Amino acid sequence: QVQLVESGGGSVQPGGSLRLSCAASGMFFSIWAMGWYRQSPGSQRELVAVTGHDSTNYADSVKDRFTISRDNAKNTVYLQMDSLKPEDTAVYYCNARIGMLNYWGQGTQVTVSS
Repeated sequence: QVQLVESGGGSVQPGGSLRLSCAASGMFFSIWAMGWYRQSPGSQRELVAVTGHDSTNYADSVKDRFTISRDNAKNTVYLQMDSLKPEDTAVYYCNARIGMLNYWGQGTQVTVSS
């Protein structure tokens, strides 16, 4: 059974940094597209970043501030978040997708506030 477990969320001041991790199990990790999404209260879940076999894409709002990476040997995907802004406050979810299969982690809270 596929499981995704996020960690690394927390509270930080504007301009600070956080690194989220998502450890995957129950899957042949290297062939899956892995992504990060976020959802704030009253808003729809939105794509933050996704990494596949040969491409990486970011939401315009996080380009040049966030970096997604993956370590296939550790079955882990990361999201390095720099220059954080209050509007980055949300629950961040890890996502794994291949074909019609789509899995989510439980989410981790990120709060950016002074």
